[in-house]
Amino acid sequence: MADAVDARRVCGMPEKAQLHVAMLALQFGYAGFHVVSRLALNMGISKLVFPVYRNIIALFLLVPFAYFLEKKDRPRLTLSFAVQFFFLALCGITANQGFYLLGLDNTSPTFASAIQNSVPAITFGMAAALRIEKVRLDRRDGVAKVLGTLACVAGASVITLYQGPVFVAVYQPVQTLVVAIMASLTLGEKFYLGGIIGAALIITGLYLVLWGKSEERSRISKEAAVMAAASSGSGEREVRSAKLASSITQPLLPPSSTTSDNV
Repeated sequence: MADAVDARRVCGMPEKAQLHVAMLALQFGYAGFHVVSRLALNMGISKLVFPVYRNIIALFLLVPFAYFLEKKDRPRLTLSFAVQFFFLALCGITANQGFYLLGLDNTSPTFASAIQNSVPAITFGMAAALRIEKVRLDRRDGVAKVLGTLACVAGASVITLYQGPVFVAVYQPVQTLVVAIMASLTLGEKFYLGGIIGAALIITGLYLVLWGKSEERSRISKEAAVMAAASSGSGEREVRSAKLASSITQPLLPPSSTTSDNV
């Protein structure tokens, strides 16, 4: 048991701490990306050329890992998968990066970082509108998700009206904080009271949505555990009743072989 725990330690750091450090490093990387992208746009780089360079570099960096680590796990490439990958790349990568750069060119890196915190709320709203996820207002998790969505939308609206956000939630606030500091030092970005109010609303909304999802997952896991326990209990009762029935139908004494020999 101790060997398994030690195997999960890197440089004396437990596995959970490694996850937190990795998330912090990821947020610092995203923060640098926001500021570097804004600097590139300020230098006059084309909004079409920038994503091309970015994706080409990402391709060369990720291909070796994908080939050596996932070549045995990947599914067979079919026409259906190819079409799905095409639309995923068209909407999720090309259009996403194009609209991101367009918005970044017209706002600021801090705004782009803070507005990302409304993504879970917007995702919940779209899932509810498409009937993928049910809205249960009779439970706390359903009310929390709805209130979180409204708070995120309100925060994004306040930021849009008053310009310039600051801090946000969970690990995303680290990104927003670093972006705000770097943008202030390198780009001379200013902070506004309306941006702080909008960011606070987005924080509240994000926390409510995440809390609602966590409550929903815990409730589902508890219900699954109860159902599993009930099914296992009924299975044990069936086995016991089957054994009891077989013992009742069997004779108390086996037939005697000596009696048959005498006859």
